[in-house]
Amino acid sequence: QEQLVESGGGLVQAGGSLRLSCAASGRIFSNYAMGWFRQAPGKEREFVVAISRSGGVTSYAGSVEGRFTISRDNANNTVYLLINSLKPEDTAVYYCAAQYSGSNNNWREYDYWGQGTQVTVSS
Repeated sequence: QEQLVESGGGLVQAGGSLRLSCAASGRIFSNYAMGWFRQAPGKEREFVVAISRSGGVTSYAGSVEGRFTISRDNANNTVYLLINSLKPEDTAVYYCAAQYSGSNNNWREYDYWGQGTQVTVSS
Protein backbone atom coordinates (compact mmCIF):
# COMPACT_ATOMS: atom_id res chain seq x y z
CA GLN A 1 0.00 0.00 0.00
CA GLU A 2 0.99 3.59 -0.56
CA GLN A 3 0.61 6.62 1.66
CA LEU A 4 0.90 9.90 -0.20
CA VAL A 5 1.74 13.35 1.16
CA GLU A 6 1.61 16.49 -0.98
CA SER A 7 3.52 19.68 -0.34
CA GLY A 8 4.56 22.87 -2.09
CA GLY A 9 1.29 24.74 -2.42
CA GLY A 10 0.92 28.40 -1.60
CA LEU A 11 -0.33 31.82 -2.61
CA VAL A 12 1.11 33.33 -5.80
CA GLN A 13 0.23 36.04 -8.27
CA ALA A 14 -0.97 35.22 -11.75
CA GLY A 15 1.98 34.42 -13.98
CA GLY A 16 4.02 32.94 -11.16
CA SER A 17 5.22 29.39 -10.63
CA LEU A 18 4.97 26.66 -8.03
CA ARG A 19 6.55 23.27 -7.56
CA LEU A 20 4.40 20.63 -5.91
CA SER A 21 5.71 17.33 -4.63
CA CYS A 22 4.09 14.09 -3.57
CA ALA A 23 6.05 11.68 -1.39
CA ALA A 24 5.01 8.04 -1.14
CA SER A 25 5.83 5.82 1.82
CA GLY A 26 5.22 2.43 0.22
CA ARG A 27 7.78 0.13 -1.36
CA ILE A 28 5.85 -0.53 -4.57
CA PHE A 29 5.71 3.02 -5.86
CA SER A 30 7.04 2.07 -9.28
CA ASN A 31 4.12 -0.33 -9.81
CA TYR A 32 1.66 2.56 -9.91
CA ALA A 33 0.89 5.22 -12.41
CA MET A 34 0.58 8.59 -10.71
CA GLY A 35 -1.81 11.42 -11.28
CA TRP A 36 -2.56 14.93 -10.12
CA PHE A 37 -6.12 16.12 -9.67
CA ARG A 38 -7.50 19.38 -8.42
CA GLN A 39 -10.73 20.53 -6.85
CA ALA A 40 -11.90 24.11 -6.64
CA PRO A 41 -14.56 25.21 -4.15
CA GLY A 42 -18.00 24.06 -5.25
CA LYS A 43 -16.65 22.10 -8.21
CA GLU A 44 -16.03 18.47 -9.03
CA ARG A 45 -12.61 16.90 -8.79
CA GLU A 46 -10.79 17.51 -12.06
CA PHE A 47 -8.05 15.59 -13.81
CA VAL A 48 -4.84 17.55 -14.32
CA VAL A 49 -2.10 15.17 -15.46
CA ALA A 50 -0.93 11.58 -15.17
CA ILE A 51 2.38 9.80 -15.64
CA SER A 52 3.10 6.16 -16.35
CA ARG A 53 4.97 3.80 -14.05
CA SER A 54 8.30 4.32 -15.74
CA GLY A 55 7.71 8.01 -16.38
CA GLY A 56 7.86 7.59 -20.13
CA VAL A 57 4.25 8.50 -20.93
CA THR A 58 2.34 11.52 -19.74
CA SER A 59 -1.19 12.75 -20.29
CA TYR A 60 -2.24 16.35 -19.65
CA ALA A 61 -5.59 18.03 -19.44
CA GLY A 62 -6.01 20.56 -22.23
CA SER A 63 -6.33 23.42 -19.79
CA VAL A 64 -2.84 22.88 -18.37
CA GLU A 65 -0.79 21.43 -21.22
CA GLY A 66 2.17 23.65 -21.97
CA ARG A 67 2.18 25.16 -18.48
CA PHE A 68 2.30 22.12 -16.19
CA THR A 69 5.02 19.47 -16.14
CA ILE A 70 4.80 16.18 -14.28
CA SER A 71 7.80 14.03 -13.43
CA ARG A 72 8.64 11.19 -11.09
CA ASP A 73 11.66 9.85 -9.26
CA ASN A 74 11.01 6.19 -8.54
CA ALA A 75 14.26 5.80 -6.61
CA ASN A 76 12.95 8.32 -4.09
CA ASN A 77 9.24 7.47 -4.29
CA THR A 78 8.30 10.98 -5.32
CA VAL A 79 6.22 12.59 -8.05
CA TYR A 80 6.43 16.28 -8.89
CA LEU A 81 4.28 18.88 -10.56
CA LEU A 82 5.87 22.05 -11.89
CA ILE A 83 3.32 24.75 -12.59
CA ASN A 84 4.28 27.75 -14.70
CA SER A 85 2.28 30.78 -15.82
CA LEU A 86 -0.33 30.28 -13.15
CA LYS A 87 -3.82 31.59 -13.78
CA PRO A 88 -6.54 32.45 -11.26
CA GLU A 89 -8.56 29.51 -12.55
CA ASP A 90 -5.78 27.20 -11.37
CA THR A 91 -6.80 27.95 -7.78
CA ALA A 92 -7.74 24.65 -6.14
CA VAL A 93 -6.65 21.97 -3.75
CA TYR A 94 -4.22 19.75 -5.64
CA TYR A 95 -4.19 16.04 -4.88
CA CYS A 96 -1.78 13.35 -5.97
CA ALA A 97 -3.04 9.82 -6.45
CA ALA A 98 -1.71 6.37 -7.29
CA GLN A 99 -3.29 3.97 -9.77
CA TYR A 100 -2.50 0.33 -10.33
CA SER A 101 -4.80 -0.05 -13.33
CA GLY A 102 -7.56 1.97 -14.96
CA SER A 103 -8.34 5.09 -16.94
CA ASN A 104 -5.71 7.66 -16.10
CA ASN A 105 -8.09 10.63 -16.09
CA ASN A 106 -10.83 9.03 -13.98
CA TRP A 107 -10.45 9.82 -10.29
CA ARG A 108 -12.76 6.96 -9.37
CA GLU A 109 -10.21 4.47 -10.67
CA TYR A 110 -7.31 5.56 -8.48
CA ASP A 111 -6.34 3.50 -5.45
CA TYR A 112 -4.55 5.87 -3.07
CA TRP A 113 -4.86 9.58 -2.38
CA GLY A 114 -2.96 12.25 -0.54
CA GLN A 115 -4.57 14.91 1.63
CA GLY A 116 -3.98 17.70 -0.86
CA THR A 117 -2.12 20.98 -0.95
CA GLN A 118 -3.75 24.37 -1.55
CA VAL A 119 -2.76 26.45 -4.56
CA THR A 120 -4.17 29.97 -4.64
CA VAL A 121 -3.53 32.32 -7.57
CA SER A 122 -4.37 35.99 -7.22
CA SER A 123 -5.12 38.26 -10.17
